[in-house]
Amino acid sequence: MTVLVTGGAGYIGAHIVRLLREGQEEVVVVDDLSTGDASRVSGVPMVQVDIAMPASVGRMAETMAATGTTSVIHLAARKEVGESVARPMWYYQQNVAGMANVLSAMELARVSRLVYSSSAAVYGAPDSGYVREDDVTRPENPYGETKLVGEWLIRDAARAWGLRGVSLRYFNVAGAGWPNLGDPTVANLVTMVLDRLSRGEPPEVFGTDYPTPDGSCIRDFVHVLDVAKAHVAALDYLDRLDRPFDVFNVGTGSGHSVLDVVRVLGRSTGSVGLPSLLGRRVGDPPRVVACVERIGAVLGWRAEAGLDRILASAWDAWRVREAGGRSPASQPSAVAQGTP
Repeated sequence: MTVLVTGGAGYIGAHIVRLLREGQEEVVVVDDLSTGDASRVSGVPMVQVDIAMPASVGRMAETMAATGTTSVIHLAARKEVGESVARPMWYYQQNVAGMANVLSAMELARVSRLVYSSSAAVYGAPDSGYVREDDVTRPENPYGETKLVGEWLIRDAARAWGLRGVSLRYFNVAGAGWPNLGDPTVANLVTMVLDRLSRGEPPEVFGTDYPTPDGSCIRDFVHVLDVAKAHVAALDYLDRLDRPFDVFNVGTGSGHSVLDVVRVLGRSTGSVGLPSLLGRRVGDPPRVVACVERIGAVLGWRAEAGLDRILASAWDAWRVREAGGRSPASQPSAVAQGTP
C-alpha cells in the first residue's frame, strides 16, 4: 500500500511525505521540481514529470501500478495570486489540466482515493469573516477559480467512476515542522516579513484602517505540520463507508492581524523600528477566519500550534537556511495581507 504525493518535494508536500514515512507508510513522489527540492525528500522514490502535460497521464498510471499505489495526495499546482491574474490561461492549463491528468491516471490505474489540496481562496471575499464550508464560493482571481474547478472535477469523477475524494481548503499556512523544511519562497506574509527584517528594511503593511482592533487585516494562520496531519486524517476518512462531506476547512478557528505577525516576528528577530504603513490593496477583506467545527467533529483533527509557535518555527527555519548560505527564492518583498 503506497501513497503517491504530487508536489511532494514542495513546502507542504515535504512535510506530508516525512509524516507519512514516520508512520511507516510507503510513499512515492511525483514532482516537476520547478519549485520543489529533491533533497527535502531524500530516499523517497521520485518521478520527475510535469503533470500538466498530456504524456504525464500514462507515466503516472504506470507509476501507480508499479508501486502498488492505493491513495493519492494531490498538491502540485501553481499558487501565486498575482501571477494568476497576469497569466490566467496558463494557470488553468497548469492547475485544471494537471488535476484532470491526475484523475485520468488514477482511473487508468484503478486508484480510488484522493486527498486534494484546495484553498480558502475559493471563498473570495466572504460576507462574514468566519467562513464555513457551505458558504458561497466566489473566488476573486484565477488561482482561486482553478482550485474550485478542481473540487468540481473530483465530484464529477466520484459520480462517473466511484472516486473517493476529499478537498482540504487551507487557510494561511506558515511555520516549519522541522527546521530544514521551512517555506523556501518569499511569497507569503511570514517569509515576506522575515525577508524585509533580515535585510534591515521595514515590513510593508497594506491597509491599517480596516474595522479590526488594530486596523490591519485579520487572517487564520495554521502550522504547516498541522496541515500535514490533516492530510493523514483525511486519508483515514476515505476508508470509511459513511463519508458525509467531501470538503473541509483547515485552519485554527482563530484570527491574528497582520500587525500582530509583524510585531511577534520583530521581537523574535530582535529587530526594532516600525513597519511601513501603506494604503489598502483592492480585494483584501478585513477578516477571513476558518470555521473548523466540521473537520473537528468528522475527522477528529484540530490545529495544535498557536501563532507564537508557528512564527518561532518559521524563524528557526529561516536561520537554518541562512546559516547554510542559501537564500529564499526571489519574490517581491513587500508584505502582503496574507491571502490564503
